[in-house]
Amino acid sequence: MIGRREFITLLGGAAARPVAARAQQARPPTMGYLGASSAAAEKLRIDAFMERLRELGWIEGHTVAIEYRWGEGRTEYFPEIAADLVRLPVDIIVVTSIAAALACKQATAVIPIVFPLAGDPLGTGLVASLARPGGNITGLSSQTTGSAGKRLEILREVIPGLRRLAILASAQYAGRISEMAEIQAAARTLGLGVAAFEIREAEEIAPVFDALKERADALYVIGDTIMNSYRVRVSTLAINARLPTVCVAREYVEAGALISYGTNIPHLFRRAAEIVDKILRGTKPGDIPVEQPTKFDLVINLTTAKALGLTVPPSLLARADEVIE
Repeated sequence: MIGRREFITLLGGAAARPVAARAQQARPPTMGYLGASSAAAEKLRIDAFMERLRELGWIEGHTVAIEYRWGEGRTEYFPEIAADLVRLPVDIIVVTSIAAALACKQATAVIPIVFPLAGDPLGTGLVASLARPGGNITGLSSQTTGSAGKRLEILREVIPGLRRLAILASAQYAGRISEMAEIQAAARTLGLGVAAFEIREAEEIAPVFDALKERADALYVIGDTIMNSYRVRVSTLAINARLPTVCVAREYVEAGALISYGTNIPHLFRRAAEIVDKILRGTKPGDIPVEQPTKFDLVINLTTAKALGLTVPPSLLARADEVIE
């Protein structure tokens, strides 16, 4: 786990320079990779990212050097880590959460920054425009209009009597407000009552489930770096409380959640590698539009369904991209 480490500044305090200015040097470009959680938690994502980079000719240790940093879900570390990467300096920074991206944006207005997924890049101030981000940052949005409603419709196929929904989010997630609003609007359309809960640290998760007793028929988890770090704990407590859980990403279903429907995240990371390739070859990040997701997955944990005494309709199983048994 990353602690309060001493960061090494290169002699002379080398200033950050654009990729094009440094490309003339006889060394490969250096990419900073700020993983918001841990190497283990982000393995599938970084594997997809690195595979696509290799396909595009960027081989770690040969045609590109990579400086990895891991935040372990501790958002208070991000500004310090971002400053470290800027001081090295690196030629481009890849960040895996909104909070990490905002920290890097604060640390440099020169070094290109790429985010593989962001729930609300416009609303959180990452970019000025999706079509023309401007500045030194661009990437991919994981937010899609109507996805919350789609998740709730899927959930109601499994629970026809669904009446009360609980929403769980991290208070540190900048995109939670817009996502919460979308979920609540979708819930009202379906005639569902909603109770929303926010947590700041792991110790607050169990009390939430105590408060949920007899107050909810299902749980909607808003995904972000923090919740992803706690996904096993959340899923275990949800099963113990006999609460079916719907989430945004496959990792949660692997951890025991009932259903996920959302963007195929490894696919986003592959596309992020393509953006990195463009920038390393001279394209300005501000001229690269923020891309929208194109591949979506429905994943169902049948083991969890059985543990909760639920029967998943065959028609829904047939539509699933993956069924975990």
